[in-house]
Amino acid sequence: MKKIIFILLAIPCVGKHAMGQEKIDTDRPDQTESAFTVPKHWLQFEAGFSKQQNNGREKEYQLPGVLTKYGISNKIELRLITTFQSTVFNEGSTKSSLNGFAPVEVGAKIGLWEEKKLLPKTSLIFHVGIPWLAAKKFRPDNTPVNFRFTMQHTISDKVSLGYNAGAEWDGESNTAIWVYTFTTGYSFAEKWYSYVEAFGSVIKKDVPQHNIDGGIAYTIGNDIKVDLSSGFGISKAAPDWYVAAGFSMRIKMQR
Repeated sequence: MKKIIFILLAIPCVGKHAMGQEKIDTDRPDQTESAFTVPKHWLQFEAGFSKQQNNGREKEYQLPGVLTKYGISNKIELRLITTFQSTVFNEGSTKSSLNGFAPVEVGAKIGLWEEKKLLPKTSLIFHVGIPWLAAKKFRPDNTPVNFRFTMQHTISDKVSLGYNAGAEWDGESNTAIWVYTFTTGYSFAEKWYSYVEAFGSVIKKDVPQHNIDGGIAYTIGNDIKVDLSSGFGISKAAPDWYVAAGFSMRIKMQR
């Protein structure tokens, strides 16, 4: 599995926003959320299927996770996240699983300012989870919330850098999970891009998680995109590896 991941990482990279706003711009497949918002009156769907090996005894599947976005202005998009999750446990000869919907998340992305010299294009993303809109097995005791600032630098018409910083509260603990991402890439064709990325999380008095991933995507016309990505953990607390595939599309709701 790690050999496959290294092949993905070796593919020439491309900044996912270097193509221009006329083509669909997505938050997937990397972990770095885009600094761009969905254009006004456009409805966008980003669906992904993934398999993650947490350790030798536990696997997680998203079947799928769907992010729905709608632009209410040129600076604000509304967001809805729904995820059907399956966690499989292997304890010796015993195998068990938990299946159901994770808490539905609602939120928004707000464009704060545009890129200017050393100042990156910056947006704020936040979500609030709705525990009762989840399967009982995945229902937290409290309301999960998260936020992150997403930033992008355009190095050239072919190269860009993106990075996020924020925090999450999972609803099970009052302790903040601090998250970071950093991604970079290079445009190698009009409709193709790829990326390499470092991302992870840090929790007070706990072992941090650090990961590396990479992927590719292809744009069909201006409004459809398909993607493939994979990654692996580089710290003991991180998942062993994951693979994911996705499909995104957008629709103009008003003419």
